[in-house]
Amino acid sequence: MTTTSTHLDLEAARRGGGGGGGGGSSSPPGYEQAEAGNDLRKDLALAYKTLGVVFGGLVTSPLYVYPSMNLSSPTKDDYMGLYSIMFWTLTLIGVVKYVGIALNADDHGEGGTFAMYSLLCRHADIGILPSKKVYLEEEPLLRNQSAAARRPSWLGKFFERSITARRALLFMSILGMCMLIGDGILTPAISVLSAIQGLRGPFPSVRNSVVEALSAVILIGLFLLQKYGTSKVSFLFSPIMAAWTFTTPIIGLYSIVHYYPGIFKAISPHYIVRFFLRNKKEGWRMLGGTVLCITGAEAMFADLGHFSKKGIQIAFLSSIYPSLVLTYAGQTAYLINNVNDFSDGFYKFVPRPVYWPMFIIATLAAIVASQSLISATFSVIKQSVVLDYFPRVKVVHTSQHKEGEVYSPETNYILMVLCVSVVLGFGAGNAIGNAFGVVVIMVMLITTVMLTLVMIIIWRTPPVLVALYFVPFVVMEGSYVSAVFTKIPEGGWLPFAVSIILAMVMFGWYYGRQRKTEYEIANKVTVERLGELLAKPEVQRVPGLCFFYSNIQDGLTPIVGHYIKNMSSLHAVTVFVTLRYLLVAKVDERERVLVARLGPDGVYGCTVQYGYADSLSGGDLTAQVTGSLRRHFGTAEAGAEEAARLEAARTNGVVHVRGKMRFYVGEDAGWFDKVMLGFYEFLHGICRSALPALGTPLQQRVEIGMLYKV
Repeated sequence: MTTTSTHLDLEAARRGGGGGGGGGSSSPPGYEQAEAGNDLRKDLALAYKTLGVVFGGLVTSPLYVYPSMNLSSPTKDDYMGLYSIMFWTLTLIGVVKYVGIALNADDHGEGGTFAMYSLLCRHADIGILPSKKVYLEEEPLLRNQSAAARRPSWLGKFFERSITARRALLFMSILGMCMLIGDGILTPAISVLSAIQGLRGPFPSVRNSVVEALSAVILIGLFLLQKYGTSKVSFLFSPIMAAWTFTTPIIGLYSIVHYYPGIFKAISPHYIVRFFLRNKKEGWRMLGGTVLCITGAEAMFADLGHFSKKGIQIAFLSSIYPSLVLTYAGQTAYLINNVNDFSDGFYKFVPRPVYWPMFIIATLAAIVASQSLISATFSVIKQSVVLDYFPRVKVVHTSQHKEGEVYSPETNYILMVLCVSVVLGFGAGNAIGNAFGVVVIMVMLITTVMLTLVMIIIWRTPPVLVALYFVPFVVMEGSYVSAVFTKIPEGGWLPFAVSIILAMVMFGWYYGRQRKTEYEIANKVTVERLGELLAKPEVQRVPGLCFFYSNIQDGLTPIVGHYIKNMSSLHAVTVFVTLRYLLVAKVDERERVLVARLGPDGVYGCTVQYGYADSLSGGDLTAQVTGSLRRHFGTAEAGAEEAARLEAARTNGVVHVRGKMRFYVGEDAGWFDKVMLGFYEFLHGICRSALPALGTPLQQRVEIGMLYKV
């Protein structure tokens, strides 16, 4: 029990759970039952919504799994072995790994590899850059932990000592994120193409170019809907996905009864052993197709910020998992009696009387399937931007109630262009399936490794339990990875190309931010140094109120010293403002603006704390800060003088100063710095400002540049 007490205590505290001891207030009779009933209704409503956003990619995988296998003269025993592999893959990876374990490794409701990396960095000193995320409700909990709970584990100590291990961990997190974005490109392409291919059954004369064009038009429409937010999208899509989820297993049951009632004998693992003994190397290569049966499972974890853990668990165990097991059983039963129909393994097993209704449902479901990975991509982009590992892009919160519900316009349109390019470039062949398999299993293997680190470093899980998790999943997923790597020349190169480009962007940004942070910390201006600068006779205090924005929490940015030295002046009242992002909806007005005197007359420090649903505007911010300063001054005579000076400065004019520090890469710099910092400067020049758009009037804005010679 002691190994997981920290994790459980934090979870309980976050949810408002108290301890047992005396002195606690008692609830009215029936209150807890009513609350439990309300929570259950909320979870069921969220479970219903997850059908439209989270599980689209997973539950529509029967459209393309068998066609992606490239079978050669398959037999009944081959199909029994393939179904057994798919059943155990869905059970072990879907139920055990994701639903049972991974969903508990959330970072304040966020999921995915970057969320786990953030979680690890906060609980052990293994990050490269300091995280900008601050969790108001967790800080006192971390301080109150026992010494044993705070003491780093043996693995945590290893990462703290080894910069190489920390960089490898960062690279693995980056790769997982990049692969998930690749998944967001390929899931819409393969899902919609596979569904529209159903037109060619009744109408063989329909050309592939028509299928591809229709698919492209559908996908463009889907991406244009994203700006309305996932709540509105899931409200529209969940009924469609529910229809698909509950009709395909019915057809599966019909197929089982009609073609091969003994299909569930294949659940026995010995069919897997016989499959590999019989097919040897060719059986191993076929794993590259069977892995697609679990595609989209990673969205359960990555989309966690959009919904709730319990809602996702309820939806998967009650509907998605049974639906897939029965649908694949029905497909396999049909193929056992029609062994050469695998190239169209879905539509061929649909009975003729319901062919067109199922075609319509399949097409609509394929559109929904695309949504799950698009939402997941938005989530991981937002996480990496907040952690400062990705160039700043616009992130819009589309819900006032759910922090994880986000939309990124730039990301959305880049995804749209890439996705449509894949559809038109690869066409309706097996190449997309080959590319897809590489992405799916790489993300899952990375998740397995990072989840093991969470178990050891944070949860302090006993070594025996860690080994029981790690060994089977690494063996299984490692086998899949070795099989899909043979597909790289046949289309698998695409996600690697996308991932390499994204990884280069992320590493270039990370390297530049690291160098800039090192410089700012080494050259920060202390309060004592600020007093010395202002005491110089040539420095004048000019009329007016200045808000000087700084990214440094402890001390002042070096740009302050640069500004005072070159301008020989500072405003009569200067407030150094640091914006602090808290992962809560709204910050209480009493805690939003924190002010303090910094020593020199008329110089103050201010921290503005804001949540994801708070709006920041220049006029409001100015009024809030000046109001907080007046309250801070108090009613004494000295306070009244300070308040009068503040009002006079405000009357003389308000100015908002932002600093921009840029690298100057000299001739004596090494080639690596020239390349990486030059690339960082390019990214910095095209990305958005580090500070939120405060809406300050244009005439009040001033930007101060500073060159840092490398």
